[in-house]
Amino acid sequence: MSRKWRWLVAAFALAFAFLFVAAEPMQYISKGDESVFTTRNLVRGSQGNDVRELQGRLKHLGYYKGKIDGDFGWGTYWAVRNFQYKFGMKVDGVVGDNTRTRLVRATRGYNPWAAGGGGGSSGGGGGSAPKASAPATKSANYGGKNISANDLKLLANAVYGEARGEPYIGQVAIAAVILNRIDNPNFPNTVPGVIFQPGAFTAVADGQIWLTPNAQATKAVQDAIKGWDPSSTAIYYFNPATATSKWIWSRPQIKRIGRHIFCR
Repeated sequence: MSRKWRWLVAAFALAFAFLFVAAEPMQYISKGDESVFTTRNLVRGSQGNDVRELQGRLKHLGYYKGKIDGDFGWGTYWAVRNFQYKFGMKVDGVVGDNTRTRLVRATRGYNPWAAGGGGGSSGGGGGSAPKASAPATKSANYGGKNISANDLKLLANAVYGEARGEPYIGQVAIAAVILNRIDNPNFPNTVPGVIFQPGAFTAVADGQIWLTPNAQATKAVQDAIKGWDPSSTAIYYFNPATATSKWIWSRPQIKRIGRHIFCR
C-alpha cells in the first residue's frame, strides 16, 4: 500500500472513532465510585447504567416499585415526578442536574454496586452487577438492632425536623413511630423508605429534614432504637392545631404527647 493510501485509511479510521465516541455519552463508571450517574439528562426512553442507578435510588426511597432494568419507562417517569413534587422541584419527569443532586443527597450511604444499580456494559445497562460488599457505612448495635450510621443520622434529622420544639419524650415517640412503621407490613421496611415515603412527613416536604440535628435528637433516636416507645406502638401522629386531613382524625387515638396526638 502506498504512503498516500495509508494516510487516507488512517484519517478515515480516526474520523470514524471520533464520531463513535461523540455519539455515546460517557458513563464515568468505576467500581470504586459511590455513583454511576452520568451528566446527561435522563428522560423517558433513556437506557443505561445511570438509569439503573436512578431506579435503584428511587426504589430505596420507596418511590419506584418496578424492576431495576436500566429502561426509563412510565414507571420510572412517574416515580421521578413524585420525587420532584415532594422535594419542591419543577415537576417534569426529567432528571437533570438539580434532580440528580437532590436524589443523591436524599440517599446518602446508598451503594449502587451492592444494590445492583451499576455494572454491565457502558451503554446498555445489561449484564449483572459486579459482586460488591455491603455499603461502606459503619453500623452500631442498639437493643439488638443493627442500625447503619447513615440510618441513625437520617432518623435524627427526621426527629429534629419534625419535633425539635417538643419535649424529649415526644421526640423519642416520633422516632418510635418511624421504627414501628419499619416493622409494619403496610410501610417500607427501611429507614429511608419510611422517611421519604411520599406525603409521609412534613419535614421532608418543606426541606427541614436537612437541618443539622442536635445531640438531643440523636439521643432520642438511640433511646427509641433501644426499645423505649412512649407512643405505645403508634404508627401515625399529627398536630391537631394544624391538621386539615379528615382521614388522620379518623385514626384510633392512643395518647397525646406535647403538641402531637399519636394514633394507630
